[in-house]
Amino acid sequence: MSVALLAAASAFAQDLGDTWGTGEREAAYYRIVNVPLPEGVYLEAGSFVSLPDGRLAVGTRRGEILLLSGMMDEHPRPTVHRFASGLDEVLGLAYRDGAFYATHATEVSRITDTDRDGRADRFDTVSDKWGFGHYHEFALGSKFDAKGNLYVALGLSESYNSKEKFRGWALKITPEGKTIPLCSGLRSPLGVGENEHGEMFYVESQGPWNGSCSLKHLKPGGFMGHPISFNWYPFAPNMGPEPVKPNSPSRMEIERLRVKELVPYAVVFPYKKMGRSISAFEVNRSGGKFGPFENQLFVGDYTLSIVMRVTTELVNGVWQGACYPFREGLGTGILAVHFTPRGQLIAGGTNRGWPVRGMKDNLLQRLDWTGKTPFEVLDVRAQSDGFVVRFTRPVDAALAARPESYVLQTYTHFYAQGYGSPEVDHTRPTVTAAVVAADGLSVRLQVQGLVQGHVHDFHLPAVKSREGEALLHDRAYYTLNEIPKR
Repeated sequence: MSVALLAAASAFAQDLGDTWGTGEREAAYYRIVNVPLPEGVYLEAGSFVSLPDGRLAVGTRRGEILLLSGMMDEHPRPTVHRFASGLDEVLGLAYRDGAFYATHATEVSRITDTDRDGRADRFDTVSDKWGFGHYHEFALGSKFDAKGNLYVALGLSESYNSKEKFRGWALKITPEGKTIPLCSGLRSPLGVGENEHGEMFYVESQGPWNGSCSLKHLKPGGFMGHPISFNWYPFAPNMGPEPVKPNSPSRMEIERLRVKELVPYAVVFPYKKMGRSISAFEVNRSGGKFGPFENQLFVGDYTLSIVMRVTTELVNGVWQGACYPFREGLGTGILAVHFTPRGQLIAGGTNRGWPVRGMKDNLLQRLDWTGKTPFEVLDVRAQSDGFVVRFTRPVDAALAARPESYVLQTYTHFYAQGYGSPEVDHTRPTVTAAVVAADGLSVRLQVQGLVQGHVHDFHLPAVKSREGEALLHDRAYYTLNEIPKR
C-alpha cells in the first residue's frame, strides 16, 4: 500500500472532529491559492524564510533547501532551484548576511555558497549540543531574535521518553555560537518563535502532561510541564536544581503553586474545536496587507489543516491570551506558515506520518486577503471584573448591550501523566453588564464567576454588526491564568 493510501486509511480510522462549517464564507475574505509546482519537485515543506531578492526559501522534510521564484505573483507559476540537500528534516530556517541557518534533526547548520554558483558548498555546525538516536526525535528552529539569538525546541524520544541528551528541552544559541539550556519539560513541539511582543514561545501538542494543545512561553529557567526530561539537569548548571515533580492527576493551577518553575499554558487550544496538532506560527507584521489582524499570531494545525489566530498579553507577570478560528479547508497537514513581504500567508506541510484532514501530499498554498474586512472578534482582553471584546467592524449597539448576547462557560483539563484530557471542572459565569463603546468597536463585559486557571469559552451568536451581519466566527477561547489587579 502506498504512503498516501496508508495515511488516508489512518485518517478515516480516526474521528478528526467537525469542521467549523465556515469555509465558504471565509473565502470571500481570504482566498486559498494553490501554488503549482514544476514536475518532479516534491516539497513536504517544514520551514520558510523570505530572501532579500524576493525569493522564498523552503526547508523540507526531505532534507533540502529549495529556492522559489515567482511565488508571490497574483497567479504564481514558480521556478524552483535546489540550493542544498543532504540534511535531515529542515524544521527551522533563518537567513542572515548571505547565510542560511537550518535547524534539522542533529544540529543547526550555517550553509553558504562561497563560489557563488547558486549551490551550497559550505556547511558549518553552529550547534549540535543535543542527542539524536531515533527518527521520532524532532528539532524545531526559530528565526533570529532582536539580539541575534536562535532557539531550538527539541521533541522527546518517540514522544514519551528522553533517551538522548536534552530531548524535551529548549536551547538558546547565541551569536557567538554558545548553546545555553533554556527550559525543560517540552513534549512534542511543532513550532518555535516570537509572539507579537517579541517574547519567545513554542507550540505544544496534546499528550502526556498536556491535556490539550497549547502555546507556551519559553521563560528562561522554566519547566514546561513534562518531567521525563529532568535527567539532563546535571548538564545544565545554569538552570539550577531539578524542580519538584508535579503530582498526577492534578490541575495546572494547583501544581504551579507547588512547582515554582512550572510555566502555565499561555493559550490553550480546546481539542478538536481548535486543532489537534498545532504547528508552526508567525506574527502578522504586514502593515495592513493581510486585513485587520496586524500583530497577531497565525497558527497552523497539522491534523485538521486549518489556520487559527492568537493574541497574548502579560498579566501579573504571566503570559495568557486567546485563540480564534480563522481559515479552514486547506489541502495538506500544515507544518509551516510564513508571511511574505506582500502580506500573503504561505502554508505548507505533508500528509506523511499522522492522520490528517487535508490529504494532498505535495501541496503549497497561499492565503490572500481579498480587501474585504470580515465581521470578526478582533481580540479579547482580560479585566479585573471581566473582559473587553473588540470587533473588526462596529456592532449593533442594542444587541451588543444585552448581557444575554454573550454565552460563557469555563473549564480546564487534568494535568496528568496520562495522554490528554477531557474538559473538566465546568462552570457557567454570568455576564452582568455589557457596555458598548461609542464607536461600536468594543464591548466591556462585567462577568460574575471568573475562574483563574480556566479556559473561558465565548459563544456570541446573537452579536451582529450595524449592518445586521452575523460574526464570521462566533467563538473565542481565553486562557485566564491571572485575573488583572484592580
